[in-house]
Amino acid sequence: MKALVLNKYKRLDLEDVPRPEVSPDEVLIRVRSCGICGSDVHGYDGSSGRRIPPVIMGHEASGEIAGTGSAVRSFRTGDRVTFDSMICCRKCEFCRVGRPNLCEDRRVLGVSCEDYRRHGAFAEFVAVPEHIVFPVPAGVEFDEAAMVEPVSVAVHAVSRAAPALGDSALVVGAGMIGLLTVQALRSAGCGRIVAVDLAADRLFLAKQLGADETIQSGDGVDVPSIIRGMTGGLGADLVMEAVGADATVAMSLDSVRKGGRVTLIGNIAPTVSFSLQSVVTREIDVLGSCASSNDYPACLQMMKRGAIRVRPVLSASVPLERGQEMFDRLYKGEPGLTKVILQP
Repeated sequence: MKALVLNKYKRLDLEDVPRPEVSPDEVLIRVRSCGICGSDVHGYDGSSGRRIPPVIMGHEASGEIAGTGSAVRSFRTGDRVTFDSMICCRKCEFCRVGRPNLCEDRRVLGVSCEDYRRHGAFAEFVAVPEHIVFPVPAGVEFDEAAMVEPVSVAVHAVSRAAPALGDSALVVGAGMIGLLTVQALRSAGCGRIVAVDLAADRLFLAKQLGADETIQSGDGVDVPSIIRGMTGGLGADLVMEAVGADATVAMSLDSVRKGGRVTLIGNIAPTVSFSLQSVVTREIDVLGSCASSNDYPACLQMMKRGAIRVRPVLSASVPLERGQEMFDRLYKGEPGLTKVILQP
């Protein structure tokens, strides 16, 4: 089968590799669409430490069942499906209480690190356990279904924030996750939603997807002051931080009201610093949000009925052969290029 292999950092080769073997509890999926995740781009240059060559990356995918293991009962050849990016053990304490994203032996497709290597879906076929596979509803196309993984990240983060009806919300970072978070907040019943980003084109899209107002940040722009001005001097009820850097975390904490909630989704930096005294004395709830947790079925239905729209976030859908080109363009931060789908 054809696969896009990261053989060296910043070098992807289209190669013929063996088709995956299928275990009794696994299904073989003919991949139709696979999105390039931001984590793949960070792995492309080795900065994440979680894409050690050689590895087939890719974990945001959809396709058709091409074969099933002897113990598989829920799917048959030809079914349209998507699948979780995480493989959980189903045995540890966290799996038993319904928090598989915190699994003690969690493995992620398309990741190669010191602990394990699990090839992903930038390939014609991928084998995954039956328990992480979900049927794609009628009317949802393969490119759209491949987006359910980032949709689930946004929906899970909003569920962690637990907004009350009418809450004011600030989304810091209007990249793909931020744009999906705007929609998830709107679906959850938030009142006033504000998006902030450096890029005007992203803010324009955020407005189209449900943000009531936008703020273009940059030198001299005091975002917390603007937010307090919008909220009677109090600050936003909740803030969703979708970047993961010192400056944006500080901005988020300064923009939330006393007793408010800041949910951290972005994690491009392994560590950040912030004002502990401000968090303590203002009783700010700071929440982490990791991936998703049993959210796929609900997210697929939200996508089906249009509560969350992914088409406006899709920038390009191209053959797998153009993988090197698209990774280079994403790595350079080409304006207007948000989400790219590769089609094996």
